[in-house]
Amino acid sequence: MRVFIAEKPSVAKAIAEILGATNKKDGYIECGSDYVTWCFGHMFEQAEPDEYTPDNVPRNESGKKIWREDELPIIPEKWIINPREDAEKQLKTIRHLVERADTIVNAGDPDREGQLLVDEILDDMGCTKPVLRYWCNANDTVSVTRALKGLENNDKYVNFGRAALARGRADWLVGMNLSRGFTLSAARGGSRVLLTVGRVQTPTLALVVARDLEIENFKPIPYHNIKAVFKHDKGVFVAAWQAREDQPGLDSEGRLIDTKEADKLVAALTGKSGKVVEYKQEPKKKYHPKAYSLGSITAVASSKFGYSGEQVLAICQSLYETHKLTSYPRSDSSYLPESQHADAPQILDSLRVTYPGIAALIDKADPKVKSKTFDDSKVTAHHGIIPTMHKGNVERLTPEERNIYDLIVRTYLAQFYPVHEYKATSIIIDVNGETFGAGGRVTTKNGWKDVYSDGEDEEEKENESEQTLPSMRNGDEIICAQAQRQDAKTKAPRRFNDGTLNTAMENIHKYVEDPAQKKLLREGDGIGTSATRATIVADLKKRGFIENKGKDIISTKLGRGLIAILPELVKSPVMTAINERMLLEIEQGKRDVDSFVKIQEKFVREQIKVINAGAIKVAGGVQISDKYKCKVCGKGLIRRPSKKSGHFWSCSGYPNCKESYPDIKGSPNYNPIKRA
Repeated sequence: MRVFIAEKPSVAKAIAEILGATNKKDGYIECGSDYVTWCFGHMFEQAEPDEYTPDNVPRNESGKKIWREDELPIIPEKWIINPREDAEKQLKTIRHLVERADTIVNAGDPDREGQLLVDEILDDMGCTKPVLRYWCNANDTVSVTRALKGLENNDKYVNFGRAALARGRADWLVGMNLSRGFTLSAARGGSRVLLTVGRVQTPTLALVVARDLEIENFKPIPYHNIKAVFKHDKGVFVAAWQAREDQPGLDSEGRLIDTKEADKLVAALTGKSGKVVEYKQEPKKKYHPKAYSLGSITAVASSKFGYSGEQVLAICQSLYETHKLTSYPRSDSSYLPESQHADAPQILDSLRVTYPGIAALIDKADPKVKSKTFDDSKVTAHHGIIPTMHKGNVERLTPEERNIYDLIVRTYLAQFYPVHEYKATSIIIDVNGETFGAGGRVTTKNGWKDVYSDGEDEEEKENESEQTLPSMRNGDEIICAQAQRQDAKTKAPRRFNDGTLNTAMENIHKYVEDPAQKKLLREGDGIGTSATRATIVADLKKRGFIENKGKDIISTKLGRGLIAILPELVKSPVMTAINERMLLEIEQGKRDVDSFVKIQEKFVREQIKVINAGAIKVAGGVQISDKYKCKVCGKGLIRRPSKKSGHFWSCSGYPNCKESYPDIKGSPNYNPIKRA
């Protein structure tokens, strides 16, 4: 008897359909001699700090232990996990089935967390029976059938779960201790505010704050470009002036900032003859766009549709889990396994049924074409997001789901179109010792670009100008018909949106100046993972550290205040990147969980020692008055807005002291007139 433990009911249902469901029971499905049961995500959760602190710590009205610096740092000697209250019934069902089973199959999602959530159930039960691993990137019938035939020993994947366990403990140690430490330090400094600090969330917040400050402090620099219209026997075109290194009037960045010098050049060049120094025309190819990772589709959807990272993840999850139309979404890879290429005819056939509106594009796709996206050497634990063989109906999707599905389908179809080809032309011209350059391109075969409805792929635009340049030869004479000064100003960087912030987290090395640290970060995968970045950004919004202004993400006063008081080591991405590197080592079996956790413990102890020794004041937090004190307990008062109108003053010792006073012209009224 085999017992399959799936991560969620939808996965259990997909497995049961292939195994042949014979009977549906409360909490499991019978499939002949096999049984399929399910989790609801993680069935266990980390114990709260209260379980690790002494029983004599005072409690507040809600029964929670009061935060005190005396208990910090909180370092568990033995880690405790507790079953979620809403999971206890299902855990009993799973335990009953495991006790009867000959073999257990871990059918968690194909990632670290999916591995851990089933493994931790079996560990809690003390299970010693053989365990197999079901590893599947999609829920369509073909993918599930293939995965069921390819079950492997769970030991091959157990390190994925250990990496997830290590990450969870690190996040707990840093989050619980530093959040409490900085919150208490702020209270000592007169700021009543909850300050949450996280291994990934804090460096992410620091990115947004740094970008906002850069924009606000930005001073535009005026400069000049010089463009000229050139006449050749075979045509007219525009070229741009290129400054010499010794050109007068340049700033340190090579921009022409001297207006007189610019005007002098325009006057000296207009009407003058020159020569073609270099004429080059060569055929070029632009290869197919890669499949989408979660990060890349988030960036496109944010820019094109204004979707948040959390929205994109939810939509992708729905397309994968509910509709079964796309593969596993939480992928950081844009490549596809070479074996996947053989599935193309079946996937294309399914698309004809599911998405008949683009049947013409599907029919033009040639499954024999094999793009460079199919590359085993570049595929990580998951491949890029692609359509499945499941035959559905695009009309049943929400408009948002349809938008994302369309992106995924078109990028998949592009893999089976010819390479995009064009002729790139470049010209270098000399006029009176001044150099001009021009570039152009002419498409010779549109290829995969035919797939995109707007005629453009979703990758970066080409640098070459779209102008068509006349044919000419080196040494040809040419006339500068009209030179023109174009005034411009340097522009501040753009604010982050959900997509660009996700990309920034992935490419965090670009925001670090130290060469050694930059190299380390470039070799890693940024901060966070493709599966967690959207959630981290959403949490920062919920906690009031960042907010949306249209599509833009901006830092709040509180978010800036938090970053201002944190030490560099806490808000730097370097520590997080190093941690991610060590987690990968755990995943690869090169490091154990305990050694990783010990490093986190050491870091936390050092930080708490410094935090507990001082007091901070946080901009954006509620300030405790040094001037006005509670007449009952002597603690400072806090001026708060009233629910009705105006303000009132309350004791900072709340809930232990519930004294409050009316506000009169910005001061507490200690002796209000009481009406009979």
